[in-house]
Amino acid sequence: MSTAPMVVLVGPMGVGKSTVGQLLAERLGVGYRDTDEDIVAAEGRTIADIFVAEGEPAFRAVEKRAVRDALAEHEGVLALGGGAILDADTRNLLAGQRVVYLSMDVEEAVKRTGLNAARPLLALNPRKQWRELMEARRHLYEEIATAVVATDGRTPEEVTQAALDALELKEA
Repeated sequence: MSTAPMVVLVGPMGVGKSTVGQLLAERLGVGYRDTDEDIVAAEGRTIADIFVAEGEPAFRAVEKRAVRDALAEHEGVLALGGGAILDADTRNLLAGQRVVYLSMDVEEAVKRTGLNAARPLLALNPRKQWRELMEARRHLYEEIATAVVATDGRTPEEVTQAALDALELKEA
């Protein structure tokens, strides 16, 4: 019997996947896992360091393996890195899963992340780059999502409740 996560969270950097994921896991009485944390643990360095040292294609290959492994092994709440959905194989693996796309607009992104330089894809012109990233990714998030939950102006608790409601999941 294969395992699958109870819920997979996707969305842009800074949207709150980690915070909401931990709250969801707690309320559902299951474990929480984050593929970005898996990558940092496996590689022994930050994602920004991988980007700088080896470039985005090398990072995406590592990320693809981390997501594949987590989808096969984890039964609780799983948060994916913002760009994980760029890979077609990953999107195929997400088909049939309970996927929640946590969305936000650029002004909310500015408030939450400060769009700081620790985010390698946003280093030069953060607002413009964030908008371009979302233009390239939004349709992919929506394509794989079982539910879309807007996070703008909501507390992590409100977003968590909205995700539970959208998926019609009962708390443990």
